[in-house]
Amino acid sequence: TDIGRDRVEALFDAEAPTGVTLSGREVLAPTVTLREATEAVSQALAALWLYHRDQQYLVADDKVQIIDESTGRAMPDRAWERGLHQAIEAKEGLAISGDRVTLARITYQRFFRRYLRLAGMTGTATEVAAEIGRVYRLPVWRVPLNRPSRARQQPLRCLPGQAAKWDAVVESVRHEALEQGRPVLVGTRTVQASEVLSARLAAAGIAHVVLNAKQDRAEAEVVARAGAPATVTVATNMAGRGTDIELGEGVVERGGLHVIVTEFHESPRVDRQLLGRAARQGDPGSGEIIVALDDELFVVHSPGPVRWLSTLLTGHGRVGRAALATLRWWTQTAAAARNRSLRSVSVEHDRRLAALLAFSGRGE
Repeated sequence: TDIGRDRVEALFDAEAPTGVTLSGREVLAPTVTLREATEAVSQALAALWLYHRDQQYLVADDKVQIIDESTGRAMPDRAWERGLHQAIEAKEGLAISGDRVTLARITYQRFFRRYLRLAGMTGTATEVAAEIGRVYRLPVWRVPLNRPSRARQQPLRCLPGQAAKWDAVVESVRHEALEQGRPVLVGTRTVQASEVLSARLAAAGIAHVVLNAKQDRAEAEVVARAGAPATVTVATNMAGRGTDIELGEGVVERGGLHVIVTEFHESPRVDRQLLGRAARQGDPGSGEIIVALDDELFVVHSPGPVRWLSTLLTGHGRVGRAALATLRWWTQTAAAARNRSLRSVSVEHDRRLAALLAFSGRGE
């Protein structure tokens, strides 16, 4: 804020102070410029309030490891730049690592456009076909299914709060796994959410396995057992990516794998990928989405509609299907537009930088 900037500027106007200390560490030396100090304060505020443990990062082996929000996997070989990583380490009370120096940089879009032959395959390209065509100049072709789909989609449910949502998820798991004998895969957005649900299931006496960035070493073993009868797996988006969950004996007759999505993602592509873990290669399977009005995605991208819907809840405490569908479309459209804009800005900045430095001829 302007008040915060004024306070930082005041440090440079004072003659007496030789530095500012935080938790015993000197973070602002007399040689630091005003611009560097302002950026350091901004990064510190971001570390405190915008980056949360077990959501954007986890702590393992006394190190901060970034979590890929798309896959749910930890990325130990990556670090945030411009002091943010070190600020989070200080926040967690860890040893401060050395700042990494960027020697070269390139966007994914520009990197892949350097290939003479470029193609790709995904199960969820139709939503971003326009962007693929604009950025990579590639058309999107839809390949017919190998076998007819036997997937069944249950009606969407939206509850007023987190407690009601987790109660509904636990009840659905109890019905599908314990009563029907089907394997159940419950998908969560964050490590923290997977641990909250795990505690709920444990309290209900439901045996289950948790798979997130903290247990990624056991991923292959967990996924191999995820299709067994009455098996419950709580996982972030990492579970089953790039492989089919093989159904155990008698599971086909019971209806196949059941997938529960507990929170919408910023991109509907990720929702479809998670639901697509079930009913693979012609197998039977079903999917279910159970969300809450106070989910982070709704609160961040649609605070106004959420407040309005909270006053219109039906008597049994659920949001109507039409209202939920509209809220989902509004929220994910807003999130997708924001992310698309960020990617476009990044590509344009990279293009301008390349043009300024292109003294060896025209690039791609």
